[in-house]
Amino acid sequence: MSTRGMFCLAAMAVLLVITGLGQSWVVALSILNLCLISSIMALGLNMQWGYAGLFNVGVMGFAALGGIAATLVSVAPVDAAWDIAGTDLAWTGITVFFTVLAVILVRRLMDPGRWRMAATTVVLLVGWGVLNRFFDPAVEAIESVDPARTGFLGGLDLPVLLGWPAGGLAAAAAAWLIARVALGLRADYLAIATLGIAEMVIAVIKNEDWLTRGVRNVTGLDRPVPYEIGLQQSSRFQELAASLGIDIQTASTIAVKLCYAGLFTAVLAGLLVLAEKALHSPWGRMMRAIRDNETSAAAMGKDIKARHLEIFVLGAAVIGVAGAMLTTLEGQFTPGSYQPLRFTFLIWVMVIIGGSGNNWGAVLGGFLVWFVWIEAEPAGLWLAGHLLAIAGEGSTVAGYILDGAPYMRVLVMGLILLLVLRFAPGGLLPAQPRRPA
Repeated sequence: MSTRGMFCLAAMAVLLVITGLGQSWVVALSILNLCLISSIMALGLNMQWGYAGLFNVGVMGFAALGGIAATLVSVAPVDAAWDIAGTDLAWTGITVFFTVLAVILVRRLMDPGRWRMAATTVVLLVGWGVLNRFFDPAVEAIESVDPARTGFLGGLDLPVLLGWPAGGLAAAAAAWLIARVALGLRADYLAIATLGIAEMVIAVIKNEDWLTRGVRNVTGLDRPVPYEIGLQQSSRFQELAASLGIDIQTASTIAVKLCYAGLFTAVLAGLLVLAEKALHSPWGRMMRAIRDNETSAAAMGKDIKARHLEIFVLGAAVIGVAGAMLTTLEGQFTPGSYQPLRFTFLIWVMVIIGGSGNNWGAVLGGFLVWFVWIEAEPAGLWLAGHLLAIAGEGSTVAGYILDGAPYMRVLVMGLILLLVLRFAPGGLLPAQPRRPA
């Protein structure tokens, strides 16, 4: 990492320390954990855009898939739902399998043309009819089982940390399916396709209560770190908190957030090391050559679509891991909180401000943008309070700032983006490809 990069990251550390001293260490550590997760999401998007120039606007869709995968891995199964709907679900799976098999056989055995299209349509319609015969009663039965607390199938009841790689695998599988269809499209059409698919994913997890509980949320997820109440009941921890002069509730909250920060830092560091090695390997140089000039790369014998498929799946997997981590941090899966346009825009701003094509830049952008997004409103309220104290209660300027404080984050974010694009078009840490020795 360059001297400039180390200076920028040190400045971010100073800002977090100032937040801890000026507000509270609980707030500072909460921001730190979300910055770490945002940096991982930005790193995944940077792989797709910075390495290969793939315009993915479906970031929140992959994050949501990571979240639901982590949920289904860690929560316990609802035995009552399986007892009354297990048979219908089994027949549903069998129907899907044979329908897909029949479609594949029709597509392979018949020559292209109207008859093959007609046969494929008939198979799909028959399969859909049989599917609904078993699936609809199963859904109705599952959602009727104690809907206030469950109303869904539950999960595998495995350790929650297994949900993080599961989230990456779920996002990677979805990305593979999307890429097989959409990667042949032009950049603008790819953006529309990924955004549309992200909206479809969000719509499914919001409405398929039998799988995700929908907008009723899945709460009480297991943690990979201790619970505050357990720490508060520990005599050794009580002694430690007393020696530091911190009340036990605050100390336990700080300890839990520090544990999360350690786990998230380890994941980010591991992904960053792998991403750096990949970027500066022959494979990474090939990806940048494809990004800069696809025609020349194809003339050199490179399989453009296959390479795009690789990097699209890898980037989506990283985003899926971040989505699983976010769900674990919050301790609940809330489909209503996934807003594709709003938060996808933030992740893109992180990559642009940090430096597209630079892994360290993506990490820096994740820290800076999320910190500003969280702290801009409190800063606006602080500024308005001081202006009111100086100018009096009738100050028009202070009143405007006070009323507009909730929107300060949007203003500051736009201002930062404009300044970076004007004075540092390549980002705060622009990509600097290494020349071969």
